[in-house]
Amino acid sequence: MIEVKDLTVEMGNFSLKEISFKVNRGDFFIIMGPNGAGKTMLIESIAGLVPVKNGKVIIDGEDVTGLPPEKRNISIVYQQPYLFPHIRVIDNIRYGLNFTTTGRNDKKKLLDKYIEGLNLKHLLNRYPSTLSGGEAQRVSLARALVVNPKVLLLDEPVSSVDPRSKHSIKELLLRIKRITGVTTVMVTHDFSDALYLGNRAVIMNNGMLAQYGTIDAIFSNPATKFVADFIGAKNIFHVKFNGSKALLGEITVETGRVVPRKEGYIAIRPEDISIGLSKIETSMRNSFIGTVSYIQSSGYFFEIGVMVKRFLFKVIITRASFFNLKLKDGERVFIFFKASSINIL
Repeated sequence: MIEVKDLTVEMGNFSLKEISFKVNRGDFFIIMGPNGAGKTMLIESIAGLVPVKNGKVIIDGEDVTGLPPEKRNISIVYQQPYLFPHIRVIDNIRYGLNFTTTGRNDKKKLLDKYIEGLNLKHLLNRYPSTLSGGEAQRVSLARALVVNPKVLLLDEPVSSVDPRSKHSIKELLLRIKRITGVTTVMVTHDFSDALYLGNRAVIMNNGMLAQYGTIDAIFSNPATKFVADFIGAKNIFHVKFNGSKALLGEITVETGRVVPRKEGYIAIRPEDISIGLSKIETSMRNSFIGTVSYIQSSGYFFEIGVMVKRFLFKVIITRASFFNLKLKDGERVFIFFKASSINIL
């Protein structure tokens, strides 16, 4: 559906460098990365809003690299809704229909479909200044979809709204996907959004592609230290390898497979580490004694820092588990994790 081939873009002191990936028809495709990675520049290149130095953008088999934005049949929704403040919601939604060749009856069907589907009927005669952030973003989505685009591009559409609206918009995006089947490409810096919405993704770093594949593959098998850190592995250690063992100072970690390199990194997600007050019989191949160095609440979960020898392991447990264990700073604890939960980087 969308093929980006060796795309190079230069703007000021920043550039995208030979980016290549494919988006299948009907995908909810995610472009992830930290601030300044080049995510917005990449989708604006697909939309035709920034010039391409080298490479191609191909949509439905057609090379659109040289086409202006209005010829690509792509809609883009930004983090801020950018509604026209002087006209009503209904006029904002149908604005793009003025520039399509769609017949009058089809225009009305599309308009009714998205007004109903995005629950906007009660807002039609209001002006943008009277809308909440979530309402304004829904209007922006309706305006983008009513022109029946081949591709919907979303630039962090939930990052500027409150948590409740964020959840409802994410639910709405899934509903839009089910209703329309439109191929969607969304930019985000939040991996939890990717897990909730996407099926495939690229991760960007400093204008380059760091990893490309299914969300599950990226989550379970990060390719580099950068990717592991970005997706929240948190426990990333430089080690020396000896067969199936990773030597972390005086600590020997069993990886469960022979590693042919002499050194590198291992990564373990904090939720893959169990914690207890006593040593237990377990099938987990790694068990260590340590001391609680900090306790940090994040609402429904607690992050526990455990010092094993001179290395800090970060463990995430539920609130219920935390109160059941009654953990305290300085307390002696045991941590356990499976060899299969270790990523070799």
